[in-house]
Amino acid sequence: MYENSVTSRYQEIALDIANMIYKENFKEGDKLHGRSTLAGIYNVSPETIRRAIKLLEDVDVVKSHRGSGIIVLSREKAFKYINKFKNIESVASYKATLSNLIQQQKDLNNEIEGTIEKIIDYTSRFSNTTAITPYEIEVTEKCAFIGKSIGGVSFWQHTGATIVGIRRNNETILSPGPYATFELGDILLVIGEEKVYNAVKMFLEDN
Repeated sequence: MYENSVTSRYQEIALDIANMIYKENFKEGDKLHGRSTLAGIYNVSPETIRRAIKLLEDVDVVKSHRGSGIIVLSREKAFKYINKFKNIESVASYKATLSNLIQQQKDLNNEIEGTIEKIIDYTSRFSNTTAITPYEIEVTEKCAFIGKSIGGVSFWQHTGATIVGIRRNNETILSPGPYATFELGDILLVIGEEKVYNAVKMFLEDN
């Protein structure tokens, strides 16, 4: 039986019956078990079986005849139904995976921002710990990269410094990321070894 959180029970049953038809456990022209019998086999209500059979009827895999039961119509269409169902399942699975990854990314970003806030708060109280004290560097009109992104100018590769925040218009942007741009008047909060202050100043203004 097929167990998947993105499907309903009647869909699982329809897929199982389609697989049996494709494997020729039931051949074209054969009668399937009655709905009551199928309900007992799958341990579900007759209504669930009715919905499952309706799915297969809609794509001409089987046909219900009053008084004659459920007749198998097409092995080929059973195969097409199986493939269509699997494609739908794959898309649903990808969506679920993407949703989980996005949530994980949000959680990670929140953790990074929380850690940066702690660093800034800690270093504001213990200013002698220069190894993690952010240097404040203003983006002036001399900056050659105004409007360009942090990642686009390979900031870290050229300076060895990490931008942990940007003060802009009386707000602090924490963990700005590689797509944040340099804007005139920004105050960059950067961390790194002592030499990074001069390295950043030279990189921003001497290009």
